[in-house]
Amino acid sequence: MSSGKETRARHRRRITRRRALFAGAGAALLTGGALGVTSMMSTAGAASAFPTPKGQQAVSKSIEVKGTLDGGYKRYYGSGALGGGDQGEGQDPIFKLADGAVLKNVIIGSPAADGVHCMGSCTLQNVWWEDVGEDAATFKGKSASSVYTVYGGGARKASDKVLQFNGAGKLVISKFQVSDFGKLVRSCGNCSTQYKRTIIINDVDITAPGKSIVGINQNYGDTAALRNVRIHGDSSKKISPCDRFQGNNTGAEPTKIGSGPDGTYCRYTAADLIYK
Repeated sequence: MSSGKETRARHRRRITRRRALFAGAGAALLTGGALGVTSMMSTAGAASAFPTPKGQQAVSKSIEVKGTLDGGYKRYYGSGALGGGDQGEGQDPIFKLADGAVLKNVIIGSPAADGVHCMGSCTLQNVWWEDVGEDAATFKGKSASSVYTVYGGGARKASDKVLQFNGAGKLVISKFQVSDFGKLVRSCGNCSTQYKRTIIINDVDITAPGKSIVGINQNYGDTAALRNVRIHGDSSKKISPCDRFQGNNTGAEPTKIGSGPDGTYCRYTAADLIYK
């Protein structure tokens, strides 16, 4: 027969094991929640090759999306008024998404005009830009509760910005890849209406050449968190992970005031960046 001490010892070991299991599960849930990563969407992954188009369609007027549009990996490209193919500001998009809309399994070819406009919360799932026009996507929601999710897909050949964040709320980017670009994400530095913006970048592949991963406005309280960012072909570390600016609402060129992690606005450590 076991002694009382042995019974109590086994009981304590069982409690310790259970606590460890619960702690591990809780940490995983908290990490996933904090980074905004969803396991409900399927994607080929951040490092996958650009998909082969399954047919193509010329677009002369912005396609308005309410609900979900699944392109089945068709290539859409601009023609007529959307066929200029330059970097001029103020172009119309190939797709214009209403609040809550989902655009998935789409390839945007060239000319790409101003890519995608999200007028409120939106999800871009497995959207690929072969040759970015003015910008790949612009986020314009006016509510602080707006959430813009970019999951899977990728972009290349962006002479300036890939993702332009003009509105309010949170932008979450994961399983994405970008190459040959200027800036992956820029919080608008001189929009006439400014907001506090939150940017989360997790599990992405960055391939040089490129100038910066994210630019934020410190004076408006913007934050950018970087996790598990793989940077390819940048052994000299010329790509700036996070730049801080003094934004304005006058249209003037914003002033750069700092770069690198500071624990408040640019939230990452050296361990979050993996150079390949």
